[in-house]
Amino acid sequence: MKSKTHNGNGYATENGGGGGSSSPSPPPSPPRHSGVLRLRRRLRPAKALSAGIVARRSLRYFFLLPVVYISGLLMCVGPFPFKFSALIGHAPLPGSRYRSHEVFHKLWHDIDSDNSSFIELSSVWKYKRKLREQKPCPNLTALHREHFVSPGLNGFLIVEANGGLNQQRSAICNAVAVAGLVNAILVIPHFEFHNVWKDPSEFGDIYDEDHFISTLDGYVKVVKELPEAIMERHNYNTSSITTIRVQAWAPVSYYLGVVYPILQTEGVIRIAPFANRLAMSVPPHIQFLRCLTNYKALKFSSSISALAENLVYRMIEKSSRTDGKYIAVHLRFEEDMVAFSCCVYDGGRAEKLEMDSAREKGWRGKFKRKDRIIVPDLYRVNGKCPLTPLEVGMMLRGMGINNNTSIYLASGKIYHAEKYLAPLLKMFPNLYTKESLATPDELAPFMGYSSQLAALDYTVCLFSEVFVTTQGGNFPHFLMGHRRFLYGGHAKTIIPDKRKLVVLFENTSIRLTRQQSKINSLLKDLLVRCWVYCRTKATDG
Repeated sequence: MKSKTHNGNGYATENGGGGGSSSPSPPPSPPRHSGVLRLRRRLRPAKALSAGIVARRSLRYFFLLPVVYISGLLMCVGPFPFKFSALIGHAPLPGSRYRSHEVFHKLWHDIDSDNSSFIELSSVWKYKRKLREQKPCPNLTALHREHFVSPGLNGFLIVEANGGLNQQRSAICNAVAVAGLVNAILVIPHFEFHNVWKDPSEFGDIYDEDHFISTLDGYVKVVKELPEAIMERHNYNTSSITTIRVQAWAPVSYYLGVVYPILQTEGVIRIAPFANRLAMSVPPHIQFLRCLTNYKALKFSSSISALAENLVYRMIEKSSRTDGKYIAVHLRFEEDMVAFSCCVYDGGRAEKLEMDSAREKGWRGKFKRKDRIIVPDLYRVNGKCPLTPLEVGMMLRGMGINNNTSIYLASGKIYHAEKYLAPLLKMFPNLYTKESLATPDELAPFMGYSSQLAALDYTVCLFSEVFVTTQGGNFPHFLMGHRRFLYGGHAKTIIPDKRKLVVLFENTSIRLTRQQSKINSLLKDLLVRCWVYCRTKATDG
């Protein structure tokens, strides 16, 4: 059976052929007058002169346009004078070079001997926080409840979620929202395999399917698979089902005006890919579905939950010096992240070759396109480069967090871990990871499944006293919201301003006391937007 593919306008494309057609010959030209010919000969020198002038002007535009294009491009990616000076070889911009390792070596003796705190940790751990009874998602009014009287009347919705754990989580929340919007029965989402994450996990490997279905019951009907009759009609091949390619951040009007009629006609539709395919602005009853899905329906599978709870318990035990409180750091310094950032560290030519190879392997020529301008120095100045473990440690010690503090490191496989993790371990000996807290036998079932391993990290970070995010992305965004939901807004988060940190970490003449004073001063200027979430009022999530 052939499938139909609908484009962004919701219509199937059809190519029609056309046969040749005969047309009457044009009438013969009238005879040319000899006088006209003589006049044309006299005009030729003038025409040649004007053509030369036009050619010279065109040549000027030919050279001018690339300059205008490059100038506009540089204006888009940052302050023009900074970019231009970097490109033409002037003095490097402050913070544009990675010299953190040099600063660390210079300051290590002072760091090692100084364990005082100029920031009272009692202010960080001011609230005697406890896991409260989870508040429900915002109550629906009677007016909104009428939208869920008879869920699933219009057919079945199939979506394919791509990306890592939390991009998939976003897709699941949006899939439930879309199913509610068009009143469809949602088939448990399928996860696409990606050559970067290399995780073949399906929905049931990560989340509790039965809990997911029962929690959404009464709002959106969810089934594990399509009925036998529909599968038979499509030769047991879901790719033969009508597929709609939806534009990113599609508004509600698109789903009601384009997707809904197709669903009513076909009875089953497939949307692939399904990453960021629903706008943020949706009606309250649809936003409720997102909230219900994220905070209630998505519960990790029993195997993940059991080990994750043990890791949290062991982390609390390891943190006896701080009353069971620990800091969780989400570190994005895996090889693929370093490669994707196009930033340069201290590995020289060997690092460049490794990163070029990783980029080609993961993104197949994306970074070699002619229209792609890669300027690592400017990425660093603009705060786009992932912090190294060393930089995270220097930031925390500069804030006055002493080396008795227990730290949980949430991360994938660190790029050149032996080299980059060593300084962080020197600054914070009580540093733990899922690999150090769990036994090899406990971790064995999860090895090779990056999303399941990320789920373990997610849980340990969720119950930390302070959460440090270093690079942004879906993981910290979901986690910060989830922590606020669980703790009534008293969820402390440290978000570094890397544009100011890189300048500080490049100064090899700085002393520890000066660094602490500088960080203390910049804290007031939002160098570290700390405790934004710990002093806000309790929210409903």
